[in-house]
Amino acid sequence: MPGLRLDASLAARLYDRSGAGRWGLPRDQFAAAVEASVAHAFGDRRPDAAEVARYADALHLEDLALAAACAAGLAPAWEHFIAEHRPGLRRAADAIDPTGNARELADSLYADLYGLAGSSDTRRSLFRYFHGRSRLGTWLRAVLSQRHIDRIRAARRTEPLPDHPETIGAIAVEAASPERARFQAVMEAACASAIAALDPRDRLRLSCYYVQQLKLAAIGRLLGEHEATVSRHLTRTRALIRDAVEARLRADHAMNDEAIAECFQVVVQDAGTLDLGALLGSGPERKDPAPDRSQRKR
Repeated sequence: MPGLRLDASLAARLYDRSGAGRWGLPRDQFAAAVEASVAHAFGDRRPDAAEVARYADALHLEDLALAAACAAGLAPAWEHFIAEHRPGLRRAADAIDPTGNARELADSLYADLYGLAGSSDTRRSLFRYFHGRSRLGTWLRAVLSQRHIDRIRAARRTEPLPDHPETIGAIAVEAASPERARFQAVMEAACASAIAALDPRDRLRLSCYYVQQLKLAAIGRLLGEHEATVSRHLTRTRALIRDAVEARLRADHAMNDEAIAECFQVVVQDAGTLDLGALLGSGPERKDPAPDRSQRKR
């Protein structure tokens, strides 16, 4: 999106929020990082000023400022980055390969993150691919995961690595969050509590739709409701569950917005033992989808 420029007042406000000044990062360089993120997100479509402001306000600005400062080679930023993120990268490497063989991958990232000078003496830091839409730690673990997958592929040139989702996905999710097991456990408990608090009729709709896999029309006939009413109630119930789960994560596990978002992301990628059928009180005999009664003749 050539020619995109942040409004001066917005750029100043974002810069102050990001804390970029403590790294010595000039305001114009931080603004350029935000502009690159906006351009990456919207592609060829040019957003209006309100869209840009909403998008920019939702970014992880402190992480984006740190990445931009590291890409610029600013020593204070690098010292902070190494102190804060090296332990997490080591843990992610051990999650990928408990034997410790993946640690060299984590250590090798630093050269690419710093950016080696080319023939033009222009450093090309890997940080230029970080746009602040996720937490910096999450992004780093995803990069490490991809490096691990690439190394496996390179080692098996004569025996191509199958592109099975269960093979690649398991590696990526484990690297993306070493706390995956804890997230799954707390989400299962929070979902169980939220579903148990629902009105019985709401639980019945959820069970019919997600466990028995009935069509909306079939559920409507079963409950004496119009198909559109069933859809509306399901939407409302999903919102109630999410609100209740978020409230439980905040109250019982002291999670902030960022931690909650990461928790949801990890569980969406790999639900682990999270079983909606069990949470809704369905026995094992009800795991197979029920026939669609909406197709039966009356």
